[in-house]
Amino acid sequence: MSKYLVGIDNGSQSSKVTVFDERGVAVAEGRVPLRPNHTPAPGVVEHPDDDLWDSIAAACRQAMAAFDGDPSEIVGVGLCTIRFCRALLRADGSLAQPVLSWMDERVGRPFVAEHDDVAYVTTSSGYVTHRLTRRFRDTAANSQGVWPIDTATWRWSEDPAAYAATGMERSQLFELVDPGAVLGTVSPAAAVATGLPEGLPVVATANDKAVEALGCGLLDPATLLVSLGTYIAGMSVGSGTTGGGTSFWTNFGSEPGRYLYESGGIRRGMWTVSWFRDLLGPEAVAAAEASGERVEDRLNREAAAVPAGSDGLLTVLDWLAPADAPFRKGSILGFDGRQGRAHVYRSILEGIAMTMRERTDAMAAELGTAFDRVVVSGGGSSSDLMMQITADVFQRPTVRVVGDSAAGRGAAICAAVATGVHPSFADAVSAMVVERDRFEPDPTTASVYDALRAVHADVTAHTDALFRRTAAVVG
Repeated sequence: MSKYLVGIDNGSQSSKVTVFDERGVAVAEGRVPLRPNHTPAPGVVEHPDDDLWDSIAAACRQAMAAFDGDPSEIVGVGLCTIRFCRALLRADGSLAQPVLSWMDERVGRPFVAEHDDVAYVTTSSGYVTHRLTRRFRDTAANSQGVWPIDTATWRWSEDPAAYAATGMERSQLFELVDPGAVLGTVSPAAAVATGLPEGLPVVATANDKAVEALGCGLLDPATLLVSLGTYIAGMSVGSGTTGGGTSFWTNFGSEPGRYLYESGGIRRGMWTVSWFRDLLGPEAVAAAEASGERVEDRLNREAAAVPAGSDGLLTVLDWLAPADAPFRKGSILGFDGRQGRAHVYRSILEGIAMTMRERTDAMAAELGTAFDRVVVSGGGSSSDLMMQITADVFQRPTVRVVGDSAAGRGAAICAAVATGVHPSFADAVSAMVVERDRFEPDPTTASVYDALRAVHADVTAHTDALFRRTAAVVG
């Protein structure tokens, strides 16, 4: 009998649900966008109404409608949701108020009850687990941020000071389980809402970045993952909590006892690529479509003909200023008349790669490790040009894997381990994560980037004074 696994990937932009076979092949999918955040006051960012659950349930129904196999052959569902959210529940598990987004200032502070009927404080995954199973259980590996958790034991702390510091009481917290353990089974009500089979095991995963890393096959400390999303980050894994780094931070991994190390990143990373594409306007879109291309494909093709270094353009990706330098702005420097839109586009991609090389080198130095290959995930990995630039800047073989739902695959891998489809995380990754292609660094181009990286890293030392002055005039 064939065995299938469902991966739920509730991300910041949409909820995606994928049905995978035991070899990691996606056989059915559903995707439902999240509604715009509700921001009624400064610092308040909430998911409106019951949007997380509603989008997940709708995406499940789409995936199940597209699945042409026997539902009885689906053996488990892995649940991955947005990290750093906070859900406040009544005693019956219903929402006492909308789920707090990771962007809400309250999630970075100790909990203070805003309603008299709050009985539980949990994560987004804890809340969705309850909606799916009626159980008050959650994965330990999504307790990122302000939670009274012992990062060594993956369980709630025994220290009363931890509860005083977070404003939470032990009685308000869900039972914790490890990634790859069963949280419960799909309840009759959830089966009606989602189309998932009643009684299907619901399996714990981790925080969304760790699950994405697992779905990209990140089990080896010598492999670096670069996630090209709205927020771009570099990640690696290891077995130690390794606290105290200045160039990275440590969170729970998707395998019990393993940790994910995350470098400094780029906020509005691939957003900057979309920003530039949209600046070209509808005429560029129409011209590309008239020749049978998407505008992104045309930009990649044109930029591939531009020499490394974009004829002198340097892009610094501070489109969203860091908290410690609120005056800072993004910049594109070096125009001299030779450049066109393809140069600007390539320069943005080069700026992303050089920034991430700088930040992941700093992480590697603090970890005392060396990366021998790079795996790239996220929407930006679809660009062959971005892949080649990454290989040349990092001077390492650069890989992308089959499929575009890394977090969904990571969730399915956890479900495969929990249900015995594969005996271990290593076996599940070996079976379900397949290398799509590999880009080798070009020595000539790599030498150009080697020289430019030092210049790129030095730009803000010269522009900060200018941006301080312009911020005083125009903000």
